[in-house]
Amino acid sequence: MIHQAFECPEVAPSMMDQLWAAGWRHFGSLFFRYSEHQDDVIQPLRVDLRTFQLSKSQRRVLRKNADLHCTFEPAERSPESDALFQRHKSRFTDNIPDSLDNFLSDDPAHLPSPCLQCRVNLGKEVVALSFLDLGQHSTSSVYAMFEPRHSRRSLGLFTLLQEIAFSQARGDRWFYPGYATQGKSAYDYKKQLSALQFLNWETGDWEALPDSTLTADCWQPE
Repeated sequence: MIHQAFECPEVAPSMMDQLWAAGWRHFGSLFFRYSEHQDDVIQPLRVDLRTFQLSKSQRRVLRKNADLHCTFEPAERSPESDALFQRHKSRFTDNIPDSLDNFLSDDPAHLPSPCLQCRVNLGKEVVALSFLDLGQHSTSSVYAMFEPRHSRRSLGLFTLLQEIAFSQARGDRWFYPGYATQGKSAYDYKKQLSALQFLNWETGDWEALPDSTLTADCWQPE
């Protein structure tokens, strides 16, 4: 079993590529990786951006949200983002995080590595925010939040697809959507992405996730 962590206040983008490729993630300056949780196997995931394709249901989500405006800008902490986080976390019944301090540093645009936020507006209203780490040749999704009253828009999936499109336009090789579990869990929406690979903890190799696209049109996260 792997269960490791370390603190590092600043990491170069090229080193972030190497850390993600070895299964590491981070919240703020805390870097961690673990292979098991509650008797299930943790699977770090990544998308091959050269061969990624949208599914029919993912295209529907994009069409449904065609009235939204998305911008990528340096990540920041603000009263607006903190208030949105508090409304978003009301959706959860357990493992409820306290604040964005659980996920972001005091200077999230620069530390521990460059980070952007995807701001999603419906008119003047900010309905979603997600955070995307930038490596040299890869990107990694950090955290996403949205207005609960707009849950029918599947904004969690929508921001994930925006991050993938941004990473492709940047010319990146890999997109890391985070961890999932081998068994069923709330993170199964990540397994619906095409061109998906998982890290084999025993060999250290990345392998194609079996049948990763078979359920792509079945369910989207709200």
